[in-house]
Amino acid sequence: MFEILMFLFENYMDGNAALKMDNETLVVELEKIGFDRYEISRALHWLNGLVQFKLSVLGGQPITTRAIRHYLPEEAERLGVEGRGILIYLEQIGVLDPLTREIVIDRVMALDSKEVDMGRIKWVVLMVLFNQPDKKSALSLMQDMVLADAFDVLH
Repeated sequence: MFEILMFLFENYMDGNAALKMDNETLVVELEKIGFDRYEISRALHWLNGLVQFKLSVLGGQPITTRAIRHYLPEEAERLGVEGRGILIYLEQIGVLDPLTREIVIDRVMALDSKEVDMGRIKWVVLMVLFNQPDKKSALSLMQDMVLADAFDVLH
């Protein structure tokens, strides 16, 4: 599923996380490329959850920047120490705020546990920020971080 999300992110999405074509056309296109229909459905469901969770969080109580985030045992296990550390770091440098952090945690939890590693957590952050038009500078910084990691692998 994650490979489909990355493919969609890189090829089909505009600045509002809206796909440039309807779901049926997209499913046909993705199947032609070789993706499995079940995995395509899961990826589209994941993207829909991104939008829905954002709307539900925006409609709730505001989250203060002074709040301390306590992780549920399932969240702590899925993110791992390194994943929780990167989220704290990204908040400290202003890439994430409490709202975007919660969206990232929700979307990481929506992935299969085998799909969660440090690189994928960073990609989820990137996708969440991409879905936030008011976070362009944070998105730019995160893109630089993800690209720097990709180039480190190449060297």
